[in-house]
Amino acid sequence: MDLEALPREDLISLVRIYSRNWLAHDGCWFLAAEERHGLKEAMELDRAAWARFAPAEARRIMEAFRIPHGGGLWSLGRALEYRLYATINRQECQAVDDHLMRFRMLECRVQATRQQKGLPAFPCRGVGLVEYSEFARAVDPRIETRCLHAPPDPVSTSYCEWEFALPQ
Repeated sequence: MDLEALPREDLISLVRIYSRNWLAHDGCWFLAAEERHGLKEAMELDRAAWARFAPAEARRIMEAFRIPHGGGLWSLGRALEYRLYATINRQECQAVDDHLMRFRMLECRVQATRQQKGLPAFPCRGVGLVEYSEFARAVDPRIETRCLHAPPDPVSTSYCEWEFALPQ
């Protein structure tokens, strides 16, 4: 396939399909791990996988879009916009001040799908803490990450909310 010859609309569709396929694969992998090893071990494996994937994703994004390493919260905000999740989940990033930024997942495809199937929320807080911490540190090692809420916490106006801080 010649990506450069594809019309813009087809490229956009392709990115969305790739993103959904990636998320479906992640879910299939997790279910297979859970079936074989149980939920606790599957969660440990998921955290280990995200600890490797998140910084690799951040580095690739920064290189592709010329986002400066060590560029603080500005760089992190830009990098978060290019994550695979950003094409299939509605999210927002808001600077509180020069040293604090909040990130919210307003629509989460994983949680919405589970809800539609009558399943309980996926308890992603622990995995998310690894994922977002490692992603943020890959952008700028000074950034500290804190979870304000995420499942199994109740869903409020967002599925999850994270705070990123640069020490003053």
